[in-house]
Amino acid sequence: MTTISASLVKDLRERTGSGMMECKKALVETGGDIEAAIEYMRKNGLAKADKKAGRVAAEGQIGVAVSDDGHIAAMVEVNSETDFVAKNPDFAGFVQSVADRVLADNPADMDALMALQIDGQSIEDKRKALVAKLGENLQVRRFERYETTGAVGAYRHGERIGVLVELQGGEVALARDIAMHVAATRPVCVNESDVDADLVAKEREIFIAQAADSGKPADIIEKMVDGRIRKFLAEVALVGQPFVKDPDLTVGKLLKNKGATCVKFARIEVGEGIEKDTTDFAAEVMAQVKGA
Repeated sequence: MTTISASLVKDLRERTGSGMMECKKALVETGGDIEAAIEYMRKNGLAKADKKAGRVAAEGQIGVAVSDDGHIAAMVEVNSETDFVAKNPDFAGFVQSVADRVLADNPADMDALMALQIDGQSIEDKRKALVAKLGENLQVRRFERYETTGAVGAYRHGERIGVLVELQGGEVALARDIAMHVAATRPVCVNESDVDADLVAKEREIFIAQAADSGKPADIIEKMVDGRIRKFLAEVALVGQPFVKDPDLTVGKLLKNKGATCVKFARIEVGEGIEKDTTDFAAEVMAQVKGA
């Protein structure tokens, strides 16, 4: 049996970032050949990644990158299974690297993004290697990229919420303020005219049902409902909302004062729309006890 020295294990750890026991095992399997061990670990890592691919990943981070001139910005969501791994420096570094690639290369879709290179390795292979290292299913879920002759504002609230805002007119600082506002208030669109007609119809039905028991005449009820619809539209459309930094001013008025208009925005929150597994902790412990 080949003797594996501590210095050889140390060298492999430094080159791969993997744990000591995993490095030692790879060196034993390859007879102490460090290059073969690296290849062995890559192949083994890909197999581990495939096994973990079906597990729910609803935690993670948002990565944001902005060009120096403020005309291009990118945002990406990368998911992990647990918040613990989401805070891992290697995971955070991967998230930022992916955001940087989106900014620089403008991929057409997710397949194009995952084929891009980071340090001579595709993002997909980087992801799989990180799965093997961190022991969880990791997924690059989605991205946004804005490029404009106007200004782009990017804002990341903590690690879980990211926003991009595109303005025509105005400056990057204003766009970033609007992005902070969007992070806090969750508007569904820029203008009232952009609100989905089905959503408005549904709200109108609810308001009519609520007003029906008031005993007021039909024409009064209609006016009440119209008033509530106007209020609803102002609440969900960005330009009608009170600006978070100055509630006496709507976002629409702020933009007008600055000679700017909002073209579009994107808001991404980690895990939204992903159905998480619910675990009965007591049942899980009992199952482990029975299996012991």
